[in-house]
Amino acid sequence: MPMLPQDIEATAEAVIGRAKAAGLMVAAAESCTGGLVSGALTAIAGSSAVLDRGFVTYSNEAKVEMLGVSEDVLARFGAVSEPTARAMAEGAVVRSRASVAVSVTGIAGPGGGSADKPVGLVHFAAVGADGRVVHLEKRFGDIGREAIRLESVRTALGLLLEAVSR
Repeated sequence: MPMLPQDIEATAEAVIGRAKAAGLMVAAAESCTGGLVSGALTAIAGSSAVLDRGFVTYSNEAKVEMLGVSEDVLARFGAVSEPTARAMAEGAVVRSRASVAVSVTGIAGPGGGSADKPVGLVHFAAVGADGRVVHLEKRFGDIGREAIRLESVRTALGLLLEAVSR
């Protein structure tokens, strides 16, 4: 029985296959998913040829120390924001041997949300081999912590697949 849903494993397998074919190394910078994106990638045999590293940066301090996210960005926009997601993805490339990276930062709940940033709000960014950064904002709603995290993994892997394909 697979650890993760079949569709997640299939997307992770596609990421590994395309990255391997293109000779690309990838990295993941994760907050609310706590390493699940990296876990999905490492569930695939042969992922060591492609996955350089995963950064689990749950705290703001970790985002600053491990990924080089500016304290100013965090103070001005917050951890759950487009600028932070972009900085996390870019930092993952700069601080690894990867040329492609994805980042995830959001509010999985059940608490922690606000009117501006409700539970289920997740920001994603991906850096492609071309250096272009793509941002995506999802509002999954208050569907439960586990469901938000799984949907976030699906979205992050989809963005990573696009990033290794361009």
